[in-house]
Amino acid sequence: MRYLKTIIYVDNVEEVLDFYYQAFGLSAVEFTESADYGELNTGQVTLGFASHPYAQAQFKQSYIRSQPKQPALGFELTMLCNNVSESYDKAVAAGAEPLMPPCSKNEHTQAYVRAIDGTLVALVS
Repeated sequence: MRYLKTIIYVDNVEEVLDFYYQAFGLSAVEFTESADYGELNTGQVTLGFASHPYAQAQFKQSYIRSQPKQPALGFELTMLCNNVSESYDKAVAAGAEPLMPPCSKNEHTQAYVRAIDGTLVALVS
């Protein structure tokens, strides 16, 4: 068995894909014509986004929606950066909520932002 992908359920897939491109330079590699599902080019593991109606059509159980104005869900996406300060500034300029500015932690630099869909994103060197 191997880990294949993460899919985050969002209100607007196209808007979120554009945000991740503007904030982190991750381009879409798949996008459905109906704009209810898309994936980003992240390397070996797929990061996908699906609309809430698409998700609810896949299974009937309820789930807690990530909301930008509500407490964050208990997970984060971690992005490896060459320059955490530049990446942090770029993400905030793209619309991310700044949570923790870049700071040194042991032997690396890290920062936190919150994506427009409410997902926590760690930026690390």
